[in-house]
Amino acid sequence: MDSGDLLGHYEILEKLGQGGMGVVYKARDTKLDRPAALKVLPPALMKDEERRKRFIQEARAASAVNHPAIAQIYGIETIDHVPGVDGLGGEGLTFIAMEFVDGATVRQLIQRSELDVLSAIEVGIQVAGALQRAHEAGIVHRDIKSDNIMVTHDGHPKVLDFGLAKLVDPTDAGASDESVTELQTMVMRTGAMTQVGAVIGTVAYMSPEQARGLPADQRSDIFSFGIVLYEMATGTLPFQGESALDTMHAIAFGETRPLSDLRAGLPYSLQKVVNRCLEKDASKRFASMAEVESELREVKRELESGVTRSAPVLDRAMDKLRDLTGGRASREGVSNKGLVFLIVWSIILVTLIIIVIANNGGIGGVAPFLVIGAFVYRRFRTKRSRSIRKFSNKAKKDKAVRLISSDGDSILIVLDSAPAKTFLKLNSLLESTNGGLYSGEPLQLEFREGVDEEGMRELLTRPGLLYVRDAE
Repeated sequence: MDSGDLLGHYEILEKLGQGGMGVVYKARDTKLDRPAALKVLPPALMKDEERRKRFIQEARAASAVNHPAIAQIYGIETIDHVPGVDGLGGEGLTFIAMEFVDGATVRQLIQRSELDVLSAIEVGIQVAGALQRAHEAGIVHRDIKSDNIMVTHDGHPKVLDFGLAKLVDPTDAGASDESVTELQTMVMRTGAMTQVGAVIGTVAYMSPEQARGLPADQRSDIFSFGIVLYEMATGTLPFQGESALDTMHAIAFGETRPLSDLRAGLPYSLQKVVNRCLEKDASKRFASMAEVESELREVKRELESGVTRSAPVLDRAMDKLRDLTGGRASREGVSNKGLVFLIVWSIILVTLIIIVIANNGGIGGVAPFLVIGAFVYRRFRTKRSRSIRKFSNKAKKDKAVRLISSDGDSILIVLDSAPAKTFLKLNSLLESTNGGLYSGEPLQLEFREGVDEEGMRELLTRPGLLYVRDAE
């Protein structure tokens, strides 16, 4: 469509952009004489019933929420005949009319270095309030990213694009997930039709549960919001990889660099908010966006007062120790839990040794503590093998499991024909096990089904056998 064309009572002014779910135009409402944005579903997609349903769902989801930081929906219309547009058939041309936001996306502001810390926090506060309102209405956005938040010239943010939004019971964290998506940021497609367990969202802003194709509730939006908050504060994304799969792996298992490493002068209170938003375990995140908004208001007050608190000594020590051990998890690297284990026991042992020497215990009195230190270090070094054995002892309780073996970072599980819930349960068990590791790469699962007797005999000869089911 060209400038001057009419779509109903809307006059097209200019094309603003195009995505997988439609073309967006700036238009003028000729009845009310006001600007509007029109999101038009292309004629070629009108025949795709799933695309059409999702397009309509976007309008319904956004219109169900009334908040200053959510772009207002004026209506959704279908025009049977549009001059100059061919191929409408009997479906007509469907479009969403919405508030025209005159400004720039958060991503554009970041790229132009136009977001100072206080402005970023103010944007975060308003967006958090908008998402809280959506969640109260039972709507999960599922595609929160810096491209989907616009900021007007007078500094007011607007959340856009509810195209992946899901209507759920706000109290139901396990609602099923049957939707369609195009992963646009990393140019990765899942296909036109997705089933339960499909990947929903834009890769770099996914929550761990989205990356694994699991149901996403309000806490998934909190994780994605944490990524945007990190990006606004530092100018860079917290999780990045050379491919979409690398990025999803980083989201599921990787550590983020402290904000202060990337931008000096950021308050520790902001780091705490970001850290909690980005917890891998959804149950450890903020319970609601209202809590996030409240914490960000505290950060804002702290910044405006000019008195910011530094990180606690233990946290600063952990950062230093992480630098010495390679930062992110690696074969030689140490996890946050491992750092706490080492620091706490080191403090205890050093304190006891100083007390003994100060009380004339002599070097001989120190010997027992050196033995304890050696024992503690051994517990640290053997944590991985103990965790693998513990995983095996729990996994073998599932009746579908025939054999379990380990080889380095990989755990092989041979199964009879098993339902999907078995795979979900074992993956969840592995995630819990990885969360308890002190060091090294996360453990990986390999599943095999339908292994014949010859294949089983070959597996039994391999080293690392942890469990084999007795013959019936």
